[in-house]
Amino acid sequence: MRVLLDTCIVIDALQSRQPFVSDAQAIFLAAANRQFDGFLTAKCVTDIYYITHRFTHSDKDTRQILHRLFCLFGLLDTAAIDCQRALSSAVTDFEDAVMIESAIRCKLECIVTRNIKDYTRSPIPVYSPPEFLKRLIPQEEED
Repeated sequence: MRVLLDTCIVIDALQSRQPFVSDAQAIFLAAANRQFDGFLTAKCVTDIYYITHRFTHSDKDTRQILHRLFCLFGLLDTAAIDCQRALSSAVTDFEDAVMIESAIRCKLECIVTRNIKDYTRSPIPVYSPPEFLKRLIPQEEED
């Protein structure tokens, strides 16, 4: 499964944000165990750098964190066409619309975010972290 992760999921894991950290870390672990192919957008990475640098106060440490993220997740470019299509999207939050358009263009199957309310008009599935984690559990384990 090819999945786009929203910035909030990464920051939850990196900064141990309560009460979201356990789901975010479980998603990171599932990615490390290759239960899905996770992706971040290039725009998301610049936001992660900025937020993480404010937390670490160290360019070197922040770059090391990004390097580890790049080992765990693939990167998607945000193309001009994504921005152009987002302008006419039914999704009213422009930044979220651009993410959706990038995911569609790159043939991703879903987006994982805590910000579900802004994605209600998304043409591809959008899951909260708990919903996504439930989808990763094999059917036999649920019974």
